[in-house]
Amino acid sequence: MSEAIFPARGGAGSRMLALRRRTATVWLEGRHRLATATARPREIARPVTQVVTPSAWVLLALSLLAVAAWTRLGWTELLVAASFGLLLLAVGVVFIFGAHQLVTTLDLSRDRVVVGERANGRLHLLNDTSRRTLPVTIELPIGQGRAAFELPSLRGHHDHEELFAIPTARRAVFDVGPVTAVRADPLGLLRREQRLGGAEVLYVHPRTVRIEGSASGILRDLEGETVRKITDHDIAFHALRNYVPGDDRRYIHWKSSARSGQLMVRQFEETRRSHLLVLLSTRLDDYASDEEFETAISIAGSMGVQTLVDGQTLTAVTSSRRLRNGTTTTFLDQLSGIDYAPGGSGLADLTRRASRDNTGASIVLLVCGSLVDPAELRRARRFLPVDVRTIAVRAETAERSSVRTMGDLHIAGVTELADLAGTVRRLAS
Repeated sequence: MSEAIFPARGGAGSRMLALRRRTATVWLEGRHRLATATARPREIARPVTQVVTPSAWVLLALSLLAVAAWTRLGWTELLVAASFGLLLLAVGVVFIFGAHQLVTTLDLSRDRVVVGERANGRLHLLNDTSRRTLPVTIELPIGQGRAAFELPSLRGHHDHEELFAIPTARRAVFDVGPVTAVRADPLGLLRREQRLGGAEVLYVHPRTVRIEGSASGILRDLEGETVRKITDHDIAFHALRNYVPGDDRRYIHWKSSARSGQLMVRQFEETRRSHLLVLLSTRLDDYASDEEFETAISIAGSMGVQTLVDGQTLTAVTSSRRLRNGTTTTFLDQLSGIDYAPGGSGLADLTRRASRDNTGASIVLLVCGSLVDPAELRRARRFLPVDVRTIAVRAETAERSSVRTMGDLHIAGVTELADLAGTVRRLAS
């Protein structure tokens, strides 16, 4: 196997990078705790906060402040300004009353795309009454963003259709919808949303590559491969030994027992089906950039998809949860929703927990970022059985991909997803 030595990591630059990633981790954890603590109050206040915009809150605060200043100073101008602000809010209330009798149909041509592809869709709106509707703004939430359509006035029982395309620059799981009709005052101080239809889920899968020859290289035991581990129950014969109380009598070799004058039983070499255990680190501290994180997910996705396509067993675990992987589509759907795990365990702790909960793996793939030290990988290897082949793949921003060996641990650095197939071939050689 060819080898390449990783460049030395250290110095002020690396320490500053690690400090920035650690600071970002603390920020994410704090924001998560704050959102959890305020979930109930925000739910109670939602009927008001959904209608009153931040601009309206500012105007209300300034108007009340003007009233308070008028009571102290007696300036008529302050009273006029406060009255004008409150009048604007009162007039805005008139614009948000009413409801629409529109029937909507949302249709996505594909609900699963790969990063970089466009998801096309169609929005059909029907006036289900005999009265003409007023022009209204129709909004379609797409993840954290919104697309807006200006619906013209529709006569009774007439319809309107809008076609749209959703660009996908990053892996994600989007809620497309629900379709809403928006009533708002001309100044945008108050807005009321009326839900018209349901929502669709759009999965943006990570990029993956086909790994030619992986089944004959790293994962080569489609029908079961014997390992150097002796067992009393299997099909690959190894040797004979003396009978001891408790042995299964079905495995007594009677001819050898007759010749030797004492009972002899068969021993076997353990046979295993290919079982790939993928351990994916989702700790922010382990990645120097978001691009590394996306590359790591694509690496795990490519190896997992190839394993499932070859009809072998796959188990995938991240720093915070276990992924469902009954089919390639289910597996990629799960990868689409992965994000950094606040407070996620380190790679060594993840390996210790996963090795305890997932026995019988023949190959373990550790996927992480460039900030994971090789010493951490060696600690993770100690939690795995000695007869399990272990490969660590680090997503890196180095100039070229590399492969090295540390005892019984193979470490590969992958800079681009396109290099993964070549790296696998080098590991299998």
